[in-house]
Amino acid sequence: MADINDLKDLAGAVEVAAVEAPAAPLREKQVDKQGRAYATGRRKDAIARVWVKPGTGKIIVNGRDQEVYFARATLRLVINQPFGVADRIDQYDVVATVKGGGLSGQAGAVKHGIAQALTRFEPALRSVVKSAGFLTRDSRTVERKKYGRAKARRSFQFSKR
Repeated sequence: MADINDLKDLAGAVEVAAVEAPAAPLREKQVDKQGRAYATGRRKDAIARVWVKPGTGKIIVNGRDQEVYFARATLRLVINQPFGVADRIDQYDVVATVKGGGLSGQAGAVKHGIAQALTRFEPALRSVVKSAGFLTRDSRTVERKKYGRAKARRSFQFSKR
């Protein structure tokens, strides 16, 4: 019959085994032959193809600089959020091509793509970027128009006569 001291020794052995177990496997770095990480970002109807590589912080969208393509400062702020959260401002160059949607949706798509590509280039940043919510695709889209309605939900003006 086992006494209480045997159980204490057994519990100590289990704790030691748990400490020596290997940590969760870290994801591998995914880069192409040019040393770039690729990802696709989506928001509303916009789709962005994004390539990230080490550099000086230059962001090119559809062949134009970010200040020219996204004239509003708020949209440029949205694009740079993943770098700010990861403390990697002005350390990566970004080349992106965006199609569909409006400027706000395109900025959100580029942000999503940058966050995905950043985690593929530096897998250690995944937890930081994920906790900020940048890896999740924002699935909200415009609701379709229904027949018998002025818009998706708005009715035509009511007239008694």
